[in-house]
Amino acid sequence: MSFLTKDELTPAFALAAGGENINSLIQGRLMSLTMTDNRGFEADQLDIELDDSDGKLALPKRGETLSLHLGWKNEPLIYKGTFTVDEVEHSGVPDKLTIRGRSADFRDTLNVKREQSYHQKTLGDIVRTLAERNKLKAVIDEKLDKIKLAHIDQTNESDGSFLTRVAKSEGAIVAVKNGNLLFMKQGQGLTATGQPIQTMHITRSVGDGHRFSLADRGAYTGVIANWLDTREPKKKKAVTVKRKRKSKQPTKPAEPKEKQGEYLAGEQGNVLTLSHTYATKENAARAAKANWEKIQRGVASFSIQLAVGRADLYP
Repeated sequence: MSFLTKDELTPAFALAAGGENINSLIQGRLMSLTMTDNRGFEADQLDIELDDSDGKLALPKRGETLSLHLGWKNEPLIYKGTFTVDEVEHSGVPDKLTIRGRSADFRDTLNVKREQSYHQKTLGDIVRTLAERNKLKAVIDEKLDKIKLAHIDQTNESDGSFLTRVAKSEGAIVAVKNGNLLFMKQGQGLTATGQPIQTMHITRSVGDGHRFSLADRGAYTGVIANWLDTREPKKKKAVTVKRKRKSKQPTKPAEPKEKQGEYLAGEQGNVLTLSHTYATKENAARAAKANWEKIQRGVASFSIQLAVGRADLYP
């Protein structure tokens, strides 16, 4: 059995403000440093607590940019992102200064409510439009990129909220990381560019505690999505008809397309019916499948608290 040495148990970090390393300025005062890596459109957060028992610390400026690397002593440190200081708090006794920053990748423009319609656009078109508007680089799953939406409206809704809604209906997740707007399928083990995510092997022996739970899979047997095509048919152009001989086998007129219906993903029984009515059968089918996959993913959940943290892991 191998045991961890004192040096191997020593956490290490590199913190820079405006590109200048400030480790030496805070090393003797650091009480705690916590970085929370969130999924989706919830910003990553950095919390730093500094000892100010001598009252010599000055309050830092809000808007200051901090970049963070984390890891363990004698090992390469992992870059964890850039954060903008947006909250400063002084408390006591004992006197301490708390500095809180959130991911600098998040733009204020993502929270601005907008009005826009997207007609006959692919998901890729929409994601790239919103990424450009918020000065981000769009990275989207290849299959999702090609999905065409008949029509969708962004009504008094922020870009962040709108993208989250679209992603949910397509069984995808959306996030902002390192200047990229990521739009990808959930639970596929792939990056947004389609590359396999590196497998991380974690055993029970490296954990302090774990939790595993199973839900009742029989709660729902399927998902139904309804659709209703309310688009007005285009006015037909006048045409000249020339009389010609009847053919021996007259062609059968094409059957009109269905204007409404429902799509079932899964099996009949105790089904979940989505409240939203979709514009096309294709949209309803994708929504039903996405929600059915989400229900199946929720059957089991697992969490583990590591005895020694790993900065290379992310949610």
